[in-house]
Amino acid sequence: MPTPPRRVPLNLKPPTKKTERGALLWSILKRLAEFAKPYQGLIVFTLILTVLGSFTAQVNAFVLRYTIDTLTDIAKLPSPWQAGIKLLTLISVILLVKEVLNAGISFGQRYFGERIRINLSRDLSQKVVERILTYRMAFYTSDENDSGKLQTRIDLGVSSLTSLVQNFFIDMLPLFASAIVSLVIMFSANFWVGMVGLIIVPIYFYISQKQANRLQGFRREMRRYRETKSGLVISIISSITVIKSFVREPIESDKHWAIQEDMTTNQLRIRSIAFIYDALKSFIEQIGVVAIIVLTAYFVLSGEMTIGMIMFHVLLFQNVAAPIRQLHRIYDQINNALTYAEGFFDIIDDDDQIETTGTLECTNLKGHIELKHVDFSYPNGKQALHDVSFAIHPNRITALVGLSGAGKSTIINLLVKFYDPSHGTICLDGHNLQEYNTHNLREQIGLVLQKNHIFSGTIKENITYGDMQASKAQIMAAAQKASIHEQIMQLPDGYDSEAKSLSGGQQQRIALARMFLKDPPIVFLDEPTASLDAIASQQIKHSLDLIKQDRTVIIVSHNIAQIIDADDLVVIEDGRVVETGTHEDLYAQHGKYYDIFNAMSDNLNLDKISATLQSQHAVNDVSD
Repeated sequence: MPTPPRRVPLNLKPPTKKTERGALLWSILKRLAEFAKPYQGLIVFTLILTVLGSFTAQVNAFVLRYTIDTLTDIAKLPSPWQAGIKLLTLISVILLVKEVLNAGISFGQRYFGERIRINLSRDLSQKVVERILTYRMAFYTSDENDSGKLQTRIDLGVSSLTSLVQNFFIDMLPLFASAIVSLVIMFSANFWVGMVGLIIVPIYFYISQKQANRLQGFRREMRRYRETKSGLVISIISSITVIKSFVREPIESDKHWAIQEDMTTNQLRIRSIAFIYDALKSFIEQIGVVAIIVLTAYFVLSGEMTIGMIMFHVLLFQNVAAPIRQLHRIYDQINNALTYAEGFFDIIDDDDQIETTGTLECTNLKGHIELKHVDFSYPNGKQALHDVSFAIHPNRITALVGLSGAGKSTIINLLVKFYDPSHGTICLDGHNLQEYNTHNLREQIGLVLQKNHIFSGTIKENITYGDMQASKAQIMAAAQKASIHEQIMQLPDGYDSEAKSLSGGQQQRIALARMFLKDPPIVFLDEPTASLDAIASQQIKHSLDLIKQDRTVIIVSHNIAQIIDADDLVVIEDGRVVETGTHEDLYAQHGKYYDIFNAMSDNLNLDKISATLQSQHAVNDVSD
C-alpha cells in the first residue's frame, strides 16, 4: 500500500511541571479516596494481609542462611548423612508450611485487592454516566465531546485509574512492604550492607522519574491519537452508506492508515525509550548485587560473618530490588492516571455544564408561549437566531415555516430547554421558561423529531418510554393511533419483537406511539412524517389531527398539507422572523411565505395532479 501523506501533528499540551504534576496526582488520589471510602474495611484487611505477606517473604533468606551455615558444620562430621537428612526434613517442612501460609495470604490479598478494583471501576463508570446525564445539550454538541472522543476519555480514564489501584494493592504494595522489611533486616544484620541496599533505592527512583518525564509527552500524544482514531472509526460506521455510494473507501482507509502510522511511530518511540531505561536499571541492580557479594565476602574472610550470610544478604537485596525494578510501572500508571484521569475528572467536575432548572412546577399548563427579542448562538459560535419575537397561543396549531437552516428546529430546542437563549426571554403562561423545573416541564411536552432514536430492546419497551407505568392496553392503543399496531401484530413476536429490526418509517411510528402514550398538553412536531411514505403519512395525519385537539401544537414541516392546517404561521428566514399570520393573510401579502408556498406547490406539480383528478372524475361521471 502506498504511504499516505504525512498528517499534521496534533497540537499537544506542554509537559506538566513537576510541582503541578505532584499537585495533580495528590488531587487524583484524594478523588479516588472518595470513591474508596465505602470499602475501608476491605482496604484495611488487604493491608493487614500485605504486612503478613511481607514477613513470610523473608523466610527463604533465613532458611537459606541457616541451611548453608548448618551444612557447613555438618560436612565436618565423620557421619554427616543422618544430621543432613534431619536438616533437610526440617527446612522442607518449614518451606512447605510457609508456602501454604503464603498461598492463603497471597490469595486473600489479591482477591480483596481485585474486589476493590472491580468495585471502583463500577462506581467510577456509574458516576460519570449519572453525571453526564445531568449536562445540557451544549456539552454533547461540543467538538471536544463528540461520541468517539468522549467514549475514549471515559473508558481510558476508568481503566487507568483502576489499573493504578490494581497495581498498588495487588502488585506493588506487597513488593514494597517486603522491600521495607528486607531493608530493615539488612540493617539489623549489618549496617554497611544495609547502606548498599538503601543507596540503590534513590538511584532507581531518579532513573524511573527521568524515564517518566521522557515518556510524558509521548503518552499525551498517544491519548490524542486514540481519541481521533475512535472518532474516525465511529464516523466510518455511521457514514458507510455515503462512503460506499461515492466509492470513497480508499480515502477513508488512507485517513485511518495515517493515524495508525503516527500511532505506530509513537508507540515504537515509547518502547525504545523504555528498553533503554530498563537496561540501565538492570545494570544498576547488578552493581548492587556485586557490591553486596564483595562486601559480605570481605566480612566472611574477616571472620565477622558466616558463609550463609552471603546468600542471606543477596536474597534480601533481591527483595529490595524487586519492587524497585518495577518503579517504571508505577510511574507509567501514575502518568497514565495523570493523562487520562485528568480528562475523566474534568467530565465529572464540569459544573458549568449542568442543566439549569427552576423551582416552578408545571400545573395546568395553558400553553401560551411568547418569545421576546431572543438571540441564540451555538457552542461553535454560529448565531442561529437574531432578535426573534412572536407568540404561540393556547389550544392552537402554530407552524414554523422557512427554508432549511432558517432556525426552526433551533426554536424547538429552546422551547424544550435543550439550550438557553443567549439574549432575550421565553415565557410560558406568563412565567420565564427558566423559572420552571426542567424535568417537570419536559414531562408536559411531547416531542417528535424528524429522526427519532429507537433504543435497543423490544417494541413494547420503546413505546413504554412514553409512560413507564402504562398497561398493555394503553400501549396497544397508542400504537393504533400511530397506525403501527397491525404491522406489529404481523411480526412473529408481536410487541416483544426487536424494535431495531423495523424499517425507518416503522421506527418513526414507534416514536409517535411513544408520544401518544405520554399524552402531553404541549406538542412539538419537527418534521414528524419526513421518514414516511405517502400512504403512511396519510395514516399518520389522522392520528396527528386527533392529538392536536385541545392542545398547544408547534409544528415544523415542509409538508404543504400540514402547513395549511395550522391556525397560525411564523415565517423564519436566516434566524429572523419575517412574517406572522394566517395562511390566507400571508399568502395575500405576496411576501416570503407566498414564495415558499408557491415553491412547495410547484414541487408537488399540482397542475398535473389536478388534471389527473379531473380526468378521473370525468370518467366516473360517465360511468355513472
